[in-house]
Amino acid sequence: MRETYHEDGKWWVSPYNFVPEVRQALDLPAKVEIHDATLRDGEQTPGVVFSIDDKIRIATKMDEIGVDRIEAGLPAVSAQDAEAIKEISKLGLKSRIYTFARAMKADIDMALECGASGVIIEVPIGYPKLVTQFGWTWEDVFRKSRDVINYAREQGLHTVFFPYDTTRARPEDLTSLCKAIMNESPPDSIGIVDTMGCATPEAIKYMVRWVKGMTGLPIEIHTHNDFGMGVATELAAVTAGAECVHSCGNGLGERTGNAALEELILGLHLLYGYDTHYRLDKLPELGALLSELSNIPIARNKPVLGHGNFIRESGIGIQYVMHDPLVMFGTHPALTGRAGEVVLGKKSGKASVTYKMEELGLGELSDAEAVDVLMQVKSRGIEKRDILSDDEFRAIVDGVRASHAA
Repeated sequence: MRETYHEDGKWWVSPYNFVPEVRQALDLPAKVEIHDATLRDGEQTPGVVFSIDDKIRIATKMDEIGVDRIEAGLPAVSAQDAEAIKEISKLGLKSRIYTFARAMKADIDMALECGASGVIIEVPIGYPKLVTQFGWTWEDVFRKSRDVINYAREQGLHTVFFPYDTTRARPEDLTSLCKAIMNESPPDSIGIVDTMGCATPEAIKYMVRWVKGMTGLPIEIHTHNDFGMGVATELAAVTAGAECVHSCGNGLGERTGNAALEELILGLHLLYGYDTHYRLDKLPELGALLSELSNIPIARNKPVLGHGNFIRESGIGIQYVMHDPLVMFGTHPALTGRAGEVVLGKKSGKASVTYKMEELGLGELSDAEAVDVLMQVKSRGIEKRDILSDDEFRAIVDGVRASHAA
């Protein structure tokens, strides 16, 4: 684990992330793995359908990035889903392949048939789910889970017990379920699932310590983004000792989506100092692939992947964007395979015009011409309510030069 807060000019984040007073308050595990659920939870985004070929392409790209575990789907959904998982399992990826399963032996058999090395066994525990949706008690959940957990482990599958809607469970229900499971059918790890994305980072940290204390098991954290804190709550779980974070590429998922894979990777690597093996420069490639296959565009200002992340319109500090980007950004654009860009609009200054003239090979302007060009750039940006294209800028320059030559 690194102790420095920047390295070879690749990033410059806050040094206060690493002062002893901050680090000593964290209970960081030695290693954190990423379990990506894009091929299952991501496909549950309304309107998203991945073909077998799509899933193979996505899994292959995730393997290139170095994602530790890929949840390739729920075989019981359809024969096509089962076939996709089988094909992915045959690829020989370094990423370990998991399936999602109900608490049914038939689902475990399907995981084995598909060649998976692990299984996520989902059962409800949130009180609204138990009372209204299923009409179950925690005892019902335990009875349905016990033999399936044992069967999965007997078959050699890495078994994750996944009592979902965990953050809305009654304390007595979750406590009783955990104790019963540990007595009769201990899994390999257990998930804390913020299905509705409604827990604060502080609550998640409390639950990680609580469940780890009850079970002694490795903790996996799976959150949704309903309050915009999916990534924050998963990183908070890591600071309390969670060893595995669940994600979806591009933040795909039901409703507001899941914790975004690319944001988790940068958070672990840069903000918490984990010396990860992930290929950060490959993240935009995965993002573009997922955007194409899901038909969901990436927001211009989306963290990590937004195409506007390294664009500078304001004239202040424009000289640093290309030549010393860490003055203006927390990461060097090249870290994630990107490049800085200067654009023109309402907020531009004279330095912006000078830079753009050089970039486009348009020569130099006199002081008077530069003033006129800047005024027209600002005016056009206000009128257009957007940045100018290079062609629009060229037209302004040509017009100003013609007027001054007349």
